[in-house]
Amino acid sequence: MEDRRRQDRVCVAISGASGAAYGLRLVEVLLTAGVRVYLLISDAARVVCREELSLDLPDTAEAVARFLNERFGADPDLLSVYAQDDWLSPVASGSNAAQAMVICPCSGGTLAAIAHGLSENLIERAADVMLKEGLKLILVPRESPVSTIHLENMLKLAQMGVRILPASPGFYHRPQKIEDLVDFIVARILDQLGLPNRIAQRWGE
Repeated sequence: MEDRRRQDRVCVAISGASGAAYGLRLVEVLLTAGVRVYLLISDAARVVCREELSLDLPDTAEAVARFLNERFGADPDLLSVYAQDDWLSPVASGSNAAQAMVICPCSGGTLAAIAHGLSENLIERAADVMLKEGLKLILVPRESPVSTIHLENMLKLAQMGVRILPASPGFYHRPQKIEDLVDFIVARILDQLGLPNRIAQRWGE
């Protein structure tokens, strides 16, 4: 039974890279599917949400959870939001880790910190837990262009089993709006999580 529960728990982290819409849409789809979500939002991500989405997130983790539950019409028992320095949260320890973690979007700084074993905030610590426990970690970088440092960090993590999934949407489904491009990437993330979805058209359909 414990393994089954773990398969229904996903940690989603939204870092300060451009593309907060990807992370928020991922959270919405996971909650709709009945998946338990542990959400981590960096201070920089809050700025991005305001600048890119005109979305002012509340100051406290509890208020963010209420705000997003109302926005998505989700079951409040499925979403938990944790502050950057909440070291007592489940994701800070391998004894209660989620089955998978997605950092979406993943900034170059967060990528570097994870690649070099830093744990200066809860996002970095949660990713470190996933690595040490051999659990699924998916990073969605959205930097462009990428430097040699970025590439070396991606290679290092990929060799450790981390899935690198750049936020590079396809166009074969003939997107008509920005939401179609966002869903293309979110669908690929759900595929990597092993969760069924029909939010984006697949090749050949």
